[in-house]
Amino acid sequence: MDDRSPALPEPLEIVRGAWEGLPPLVIDHDAAANNRVITLDRLSPAHGAFDMMRTKLLRLLKENNWTSVAITSPSPACGKTCIALNLAFSLANQRDCRTVLVDLDLRRPQIGKTLAIKNPGSIESFLKGDAGLRETFFRYGDNLAIGPNRQAVHFSAELLQSAAAAQSLREMRQEIKPDVILYDLPPMLSTDDVLAFLPNVDGVVLVAASDQSTVSEVDICEQSLREKTNVLGVVLNKSQYSQEQYGY
Repeated sequence: MDDRSPALPEPLEIVRGAWEGLPPLVIDHDAAANNRVITLDRLSPAHGAFDMMRTKLLRLLKENNWTSVAITSPSPACGKTCIALNLAFSLANQRDCRTVLVDLDLRRPQIGKTLAIKNPGSIESFLKGDAGLRETFFRYGDNLAIGPNRQAVHFSAELLQSAAAAQSLREMRQEIKPDVILYDLPPMLSTDDVLAFLPNVDGVVLVAASDQSTVSEVDICEQSLREKTNVLGVVLNKSQYSQEQYGY
């Protein structure tokens, strides 16, 4: 059947056109592997941990009719961008799930660098309404879109809580109808960016680093997040302990 058949409902045609109009994402697989993005090729058995996270997250989202998830950490270098990317590519392997990942760590954007994306767009321009989807997002396969950011943004907290940013994100959701939106946000204890953006999300995942994040930091972040939104889980990253798996 011709995908452009006029017999299809108009809303589906609009969504398909907006999605397919995004430029394809060309990924440097060596750079991704060097930066520990393992769910892209699924060659490492460790990808199973992210698949488990994906399944638990999808269950929570579906049970509550939620779509948007922020990913943050107490402090820098906890690996939240790595977690966000691995989760995004794991979700992309779920063929009936359409996912969008947006780099909103505006002061220190890392998604484009991690994947070695050439000529990323400006998330600042997108949030201000000065750039559209095609100038900002790349499409990987049929069900994952990634919005990297090419440069740091001054006064990022003010931008994240602006009416223009909220409107731009609403229009993105309306145009491409994602099932899951992942926002890679800055560390919580470094800036007020996370608190500024929380009204735009249904829930948050907190990434802590083993032997780096303290119990006090995690408690402070979790309590602060629970006052504003739904805490979907805490991920322990950089752990050297590996429990023996049945059958492996």
